[in-house]
Amino acid sequence: MNQLELLRKFTTIVADTSDIDSICKYKPEDATTNPSLILKAVNLHENQKFLNQAVEYAKKKGGSKQEQLLNASDKILVDLGVEILKYIPGYISSEVDARLSFNQDKCIVKAKKIVEMYENQGVSRKRVLIKLAATWECIKAAEELKKDNIFCNLTLLFSFAQARACAESKVFLISPFVGRIYDWYIAQNLMSNFPHNEDPGVISVKKIYNFYKKHNYKTIIMGASFRNVKQILLLSGCDRLTISPLLLKELESNNTVFNRKLIPPTTFIKPPVSLSEEEFRWEHNQDEMAVQKLSEGIRNFGKDQILLEKIISKLM
Repeated sequence: MNQLELLRKFTTIVADTSDIDSICKYKPEDATTNPSLILKAVNLHENQKFLNQAVEYAKKKGGSKQEQLLNASDKILVDLGVEILKYIPGYISSEVDARLSFNQDKCIVKAKKIVEMYENQGVSRKRVLIKLAATWECIKAAEELKKDNIFCNLTLLFSFAQARACAESKVFLISPFVGRIYDWYIAQNLMSNFPHNEDPGVISVKKIYNFYKKHNYKTIIMGASFRNVKQILLLSGCDRLTISPLLLKELESNNTVFNRKLIPPTTFIKPPVSLSEEEFRWEHNQDEMAVQKLSEGIRNFGKDQILLEKIISKLM
């Protein structure tokens, strides 16, 4: 039994890619996409049809040039998601425009639009997770969307405050970013403060896991953004892990046996009083790494959205 097969016994495997060939090869339960992966996908020749379909769709919808660009990019997002869903049994995560990350109402409108577009193609909302950055506004948007049976994946999650607020708002799923936390500590030359076997990104997810399970929160924890296989194996037993094709290949090629690392408790304790908005913002602000990485992630996803719109604009 290889490490990928063994990992499946402890954890639900999710593919962090829009590449159909990789999805077919590794047979994950779910798949996640983001603006960077969508941009990478549309630059492949075999996906040109999605660009052409999106431009045609946007022109039929009409409106201003900006409205057409937004409609076309939403169409690409949904069409790629519909294609991926043909090859997986579970959820596809589709991300809302990062530029809306600080506007609760606009996130709700955009999420409902994306879900409606999926449903117009025969895909139940039960198979779609709307990805939102884990800002206060997006967490509250996810709380409202759940009332309409629209479930969300809160991404770009770096601080414990973000994780706690998501659980208290009964968000469906969170994606704490292991690798980007690790990157920050490397860039700041702070790794020497940690024992060699204590990765700060891994420690962050372990803390969230223990807190959620101890208080019996139902929000799913999906570790994300891995830099190496060691990080993945140290989180074996996490509810879900979303893994790139490169690391899935590495897991599949290794037969070294490992033990499950995360095990839920058998008894629970009462959760603490929910964080207020003021408390959330203060607690998150106390984590310099989280503030920087959340801001950076939103900016970079926004840049990729703009690059996608430039590609569409040339075709229009």
